[in-house]
Amino acid sequence: MDIETSPALALEVVNLHKKFGATHAVQGLRLGIRTGEFYALLGPNGAGKTTTLRMVAGLLRPDAGQVRIFGVDVVEQPEQAKRPLAWVPDEPMLYDKLRGLEYLEFVAGLWGMGAAAAAPRAQQLLEWLGLWEQRDAYAETYSKGMRQKLALAGALMHEPKLLILDEPLTGLDAAAARQVKDLLKDIVRKGATVVLTTHILEVAERLAERIGIIASGRLIAEGTLDQLRALQGDSQGTLEDVFLSLTAQQAG
Repeated sequence: MDIETSPALALEVVNLHKKFGATHAVQGLRLGIRTGEFYALLGPNGAGKTTTLRMVAGLLRPDAGQVRIFGVDVVEQPEQAKRPLAWVPDEPMLYDKLRGLEYLEFVAGLWGMGAAAAAPRAQQLLEWLGLWEQRDAYAETYSKGMRQKLALAGALMHEPKLLILDEPLTGLDAAAARQVKDLLKDIVRKGATVVLTTHILEVAERLAERIGIIASGRLIAEGTLDQLRALQGDSQGTLEDVFLSLTAQQAG
């Protein structure tokens, strides 16, 4: 299916390019991520994953190509395109002098949510992520894992239809990582689309319905795990096996 015309896509990346000086970070990248899909974008360090996601979130302007969110161009109509979007970077920035609950109230205000809707939503998210008991503590006192969870709660306040996550499990212990993974699976079950990058390939193997692998800013393979295995002729290989083989071939 032509990703340029499909109405069933949450995210369309068409011939995307980004260059920093003489370095091509993203080169002609094309992605089509379906509505309600859990998609993992994988690649070695320097492959262009974070640069791509920043262009999707409207934080970087592409040199060429298009990004469309539910059919709306991010460059041409940024406000409308970003309305259904939430973005959580690998190093989220919080307002340290706000308490956890205050931070979510602040985020709700940015999205124009009234207090009547914001209060139960904030409580639900803080309880879901195990932060309710720390709701009155200042964000500056939170551990790295707690900060990551608070940033995720903030991203989910307005119930986005497309959630972009760059290394969301960084700094989380096993229990916290399980909470986040369960939360992500739940919001996908409810119809949202999740796109994440991770270096923890086991996470992508367990959670993602489809996987895209990029290297040197280009998509080198995409599909379900079984489809990626078929590319390598190994029906039993792990995602790690497939990933290392494909990226080694590309490097070679």
